[in-house]
Amino acid sequence: MAAPTAVGLIVLAEIAVLLSHVLAGLPVLHHPVKSDGSLSVLVIGDWGRRGTFNQSTVADQLGRTGEDLSVDFVVSTGDNFYDNGLTGVEDAAFIESFSGVYTAQSLRKPWYSVLGNHDYRGDVLSQLSPLLREIDGRWTCMRSFVVDAETAQFFFVDTTPFVESYWTNPDGVPHDSRGISPRENYIATTLKDLEDALTSSHATWKFVIGHHAIRSVSIHGDTPELVNHLLPILKAHDVDLYINGHDHCLEHISSNDNPIQFLTSGGGSKAWRGVYTPNEDKLRFFYDGQGFMSMELTQDRLEVSFYSITGEILHRWIATKDIYSI
Repeated sequence: MAAPTAVGLIVLAEIAVLLSHVLAGLPVLHHPVKSDGSLSVLVIGDWGRRGTFNQSTVADQLGRTGEDLSVDFVVSTGDNFYDNGLTGVEDAAFIESFSGVYTAQSLRKPWYSVLGNHDYRGDVLSQLSPLLREIDGRWTCMRSFVVDAETAQFFFVDTTPFVESYWTNPDGVPHDSRGISPRENYIATTLKDLEDALTSSHATWKFVIGHHAIRSVSIHGDTPELVNHLLPILKAHDVDLYINGHDHCLEHISSNDNPIQFLTSGGGSKAWRGVYTPNEDKLRFFYDGQGFMSMELTQDRLEVSFYSITGEILHRWIATKDIYSI
């Protein structure tokens, strides 16, 4: 096991991301905002390919944008290591796909990550292990958890166990079921913990992050299990954004019957699927290519931007809230 890097130790000391309590069954990590109360976040998914498929090029632009925005942390929407996750905590893929790729100083901030279906193909417990933070102090990955950033809370949800086909028809690629068996109980507990946490939340902004899409017009499309079981909870608790990866593209879809917005940021490496299938909700933006997303927050304003691999802003969306009426 490699010794902690100097940067890793600095990151751990500066951000003090400590598990301080549990919110309705979910671990909570606290992240400070800037002195002016603002927060800047980058969101990227489906990236871990040892720098290939333009991962390194996207990473370079991610670093430049991170510097421009003075980013506070990075959200990973899963499929962190292709094709079959990590083999263990000493797997070289962790450095070759993460530490050795996202090297910009602006990205020396916490990375909060969820698991994707490709991560479940490997030793899933290794990605969840705190031992990885001894290699790179930026890394935090748990099945489901909350990042509390004062006026905003980010609810991370482990969506892979929801998708029945991974367990009933795995196409010869087994998924690591340790920690989620029996699956039905695990899903029920995850949904209850999330609903309880959302009920307890007093944050102005509430964002839920998972790997699989609820709404998508790309190759994977909607995830029926999430539409049926997760979406009603999000709508009932006034969640502002559902953010995912899985489809290797960038998307913004608005619900037709609720203020919730569905955002896909899965363009971290291999992309260009060539599939577009509209659904019944309102498509605001679709880019079948590589890139990432940013979120700039104050107490009463949210600005979301989608970037291409060259740093061009492809789409921007702004929302505001009357904080005195909340």
